[in-house]
Amino acid sequence: MGTGEPQEIEGIPMILEKLRQANDLHKIPLSEFPTLAEEIRQFLIESVSRTGGHLASNLGAVELTLALHNVLEFPEDKLIWDVGHQAYTHKILTGRKEGFAKLRQDGGLSGFPKRKESDCDAFDTGHSSNSISAGLGYVRARDLQKKSYRVVSVIGDGALTGGMAYEALNNAAELKTNFIIVLNDNSMSISKNVGGISSYLSAIRTAQSYTGLKLNVTNSLKKIPHVGEQLVDAVRKTKTSIKQLIIPGMFFEDMGITYLGPVDGHDMLQMMKLFNEAKRVQGPVLVHVVTEKGRGYAPAVRHPARFHGTGAFDVATGLPLKKSKPTYTDIFSTVMRKMGDREPDVVAITAAMPTGTGLKRFANMFPDRFFDVGIAEEHGVTFAAGLALGGMIPVFAVYSSFLQRGIDQVLHDVCMQELHVVFAIDRAGLVGSDGETHNGCFDLSYLSMIPNMTLMAPKNLWELSDMMKFAIHEKGPVAVRYPRGEAYDGLKEFRAPIVRGKGEVIARGRRIALLAVGSMVKTGERVWKTLRDRGEEVTFVNMRFVKPFDTELLDELAQDHSLFVTMEENVQSGGFGEHVAAYMQKHHPGTTVEIVAIGDCFVEQGDVENWKKKLGLDAESVLNRIEEWEQ
Repeated sequence: MGTGEPQEIEGIPMILEKLRQANDLHKIPLSEFPTLAEEIRQFLIESVSRTGGHLASNLGAVELTLALHNVLEFPEDKLIWDVGHQAYTHKILTGRKEGFAKLRQDGGLSGFPKRKESDCDAFDTGHSSNSISAGLGYVRARDLQKKSYRVVSVIGDGALTGGMAYEALNNAAELKTNFIIVLNDNSMSISKNVGGISSYLSAIRTAQSYTGLKLNVTNSLKKIPHVGEQLVDAVRKTKTSIKQLIIPGMFFEDMGITYLGPVDGHDMLQMMKLFNEAKRVQGPVLVHVVTEKGRGYAPAVRHPARFHGTGAFDVATGLPLKKSKPTYTDIFSTVMRKMGDREPDVVAITAAMPTGTGLKRFANMFPDRFFDVGIAEEHGVTFAAGLALGGMIPVFAVYSSFLQRGIDQVLHDVCMQELHVVFAIDRAGLVGSDGETHNGCFDLSYLSMIPNMTLMAPKNLWELSDMMKFAIHEKGPVAVRYPRGEAYDGLKEFRAPIVRGKGEVIARGRRIALLAVGSMVKTGERVWKTLRDRGEEVTFVNMRFVKPFDTELLDELAQDHSLFVTMEENVQSGGFGEHVAAYMQKHHPGTTVEIVAIGDCFVEQGDVENWKKKLGLDAESVLNRIEEWEQ
């Protein structure tokens, strides 16, 4: 399967090759489904080993996806995947198998459902806990337009910790028409699942026998002439032990949602039976499916977090093909471990990402001071506010694109009260293969607009360490944003002490000043050295702080500079460059400000360096901008 071309297994044509478009699965006998499932798994392992991608979640959802496709028609029926990490089999079954050769690459197949990619993708996803809301919207639209298609929302047990899911469940309870919610329960999100809902689900995972009992009891009661339906309704409303016997999913039933399950998520026939039963329910129904993350590939079963989103790897061993230098996340992890020793009031918070954010070491060393709030960024921010008021120093480690969900809480609960909460913002700027939903291109804009916020970005690995120590000892809300991937190890000789609101002048020249933020300092260095080699002595500044930025330095530079070039890996709108331009227009209108930033767009998946060229963020593009100004 290494070439992606049609092949045979032991002389027998692959069943997988018969699936060329949506609904071809209906032509496959049920007796061949187990073989097909294994073929899909092998294809996914081989394919993702070359391109990288989300493996563990997809391996766990193969039989579930086959069962759903067996009972649904595409694109008429609507299947909405929460997050979408687990939608690879769905893509294969809807005619996109050949696209896996360029999975998550420039111009290639997305790692998430995309409506522009196929009319079988009902909703663009990438963030968690929204599938029930979107599905409910489809259901209401269907009913208003008097149509009859099916709507199925799939949500994981990790995503079910997100508050948005419960808001949707609360609204869905009012429905009088069919809406199927599939709970894909693998007892973990990206990392080990946490919280009360996790404990609740654990308690009923072993209750598989209840499903048949419940259906049999319910169907038997319904058959009683004249009073059957009333008896079923009465049983559902009672709080007695009888209900506990026949309804293991009381939590959902009490919300007004019919519960079916739990069912083995790798028993396709049993799942099909329950899905067909679910289709007959006149109202919202939740089918609880228990799956194994990473199923069929031992390294992914042992290390599901590592194989959540993996780069290329050796199939035989599961080990990465590329050895990398330390990442910014690694540096953050080391700093937090050291600060945990030195500062007993420091506590760490993550939203279901202890491994991804680098907090695993801190959690192991200081378990009482580590808090995983689950997929609940809004709660995480306000929880941090409470910790700060209680005398602790909370560090909330979170991906830039995920912090977007907590903007209201950052504004009202942290900044308005001037609380000392540290936001360690990972994956800032362009992230590459995960694309639009995961790019952290907005944080400089949405954080700099909030009063009392201190916002900074490091130029290299040593500066991240220095900034984290500064942030922990500073007062008020502080955010440090840093990119995904290898930490820059250049400019080591420049390590001036961190002073609030002060930039670091790396080279002092005249006429042209390069004002770079964070990851763009590396690009600025290339521009500076190129101009220097041409005989131009320009000023090069590592700005460090986006808020407050160094206005005293700008005032000084305005005396003998005609051009300021601001450089940031953030959208232009509301970003660092616009703030500098506004300041200069007010105080030094004679100075030109060229803003190098991301335009008004969502940046798709692909190689980060290639995208920087497309967006004009590379050194050559900056040099061209300067040359145009000189002309």
